[in-house]
Amino acid sequence: MKPVDYRVYLVLDPDLCGGLAGMLSVTQAALAGGVGVVQLRAPQWKKRQWVEAGLALLPLCRAANVPLIINDHVDVALAVGADGVHVGQQDLPPAWVRQLMGPDAIVGLSVSNASELAALEDTAIDYLGVGPVFATTSKPDAAPALGLPALAQLMPGSGVPLVAIGGIGLDNAADVVACGVDGLAVISAICAAAHPEDATRKLVSLFGVNA
Repeated sequence: MKPVDYRVYLVLDPDLCGGLAGMLSVTQAALAGGVGVVQLRAPQWKKRQWVEAGLALLPLCRAANVPLIINDHVDVALAVGADGVHVGQQDLPPAWVRQLMGPDAIVGLSVSNASELAALEDTAIDYLGVGPVFATTSKPDAAPALGLPALAQLMPGSGVPLVAIGGIGLDNAADVVACGVDGLAVISAICAAAHPEDATRKLVSLFGVNA
């Protein structure tokens, strides 16, 4: 697989997409628009639904040479042959995820403040999801919003790509990019868009033609 393009990172929401069929449709459109990573996140689903969705999404992502990431569940990722797993601070440690998934898997970790970033000692991490940048309704248990100044202060010295997440839409994405992030993780900006492909293209364009 080609090097990962984190610029626009789609986090699928089954409710916003309207179930599995909608998730597949949104994913196809986003892939056509240039999305670089697709993550399956469905906290209310049972594991069998996760697996069914993962198996349906994987061929679309493979055809576009774009990685499919599973949120939290290493067993689901292994079952469907996904490319990686994203975990939070209370989930399996990234080193354990790496051991289970193998050396070629993509392992992401969420951080929500400078203290969590400073405490990182895990070389198993390929990228960090930083946020929420703004208040978000997509994750009821999310940490307090960072805001743009705090986000900009987190940029130097991470050593891995930083992908901003949380309340990011077309109206504020340019301000987030200006903080120096490597990517934007979005949910409603694509999943709830009238034209997901166009929305994806607009987000990708914020990084410039030579990004």
